[in-house]
Amino acid sequence: MWIYLNDRFVPKEEAVVSVFDRGFLYGDGVFETLRAYRGRIFQLTEHLARLERSASELGIALPVTRERLADLVRESLTRNQLQEAYLRITVSRGPGEIGLDPALCKSPTLVVIAKPFEPYPESFYTDGVSVIIAQTRRTPPEALPPHIKSLNFLNNVLQRWRPQRPAHTRPCC
Repeated sequence: MWIYLNDRFVPKEEAVVSVFDRGFLYGDGVFETLRAYRGRIFQLTEHLARLERSASELGIALPVTRERLADLVRESLTRNQLQEAYLRITVSRGPGEIGLDPALCKSPTLVVIAKPFEPYPESFYTDGVSVIIAQTRRTPPEALPPHIKSLNFLNNVLQRWRPQRPAHTRPCC
């Protein structure tokens, strides 16, 4: 698998991000998830516009033009020889000194991943699925604007994790 990282495509094993990257340290970044059908990327223009808007809201300048990013996403499909694919674009504020000041970072980190799409089992469509109403509260929009697709997905992770834990082991506060 080939991953685009910052300025080139590298094998998956070589795709590493600094431990000082603000995406890793603080969830300071944005992402878009896309889908390719028969080699065509669904609503690529719209996804890239939303990525750019989200990044702009955080004061992160995309390190490449929207047109170049579109080319990189398409090239990810080609390099990985994919027709049916899941794609993810991640942009973090980048590496810098530890501290909350965004000015500590000089250049954003850009990652483009393309991997084979794994469809849901046919039984989901024929037999249905069980659902729950999640008890995890969302972060209020005043604290984290929901129109920004940020790297902070902790609420989602906790909800996926909590149902697997016995109720008596859940923290009380």
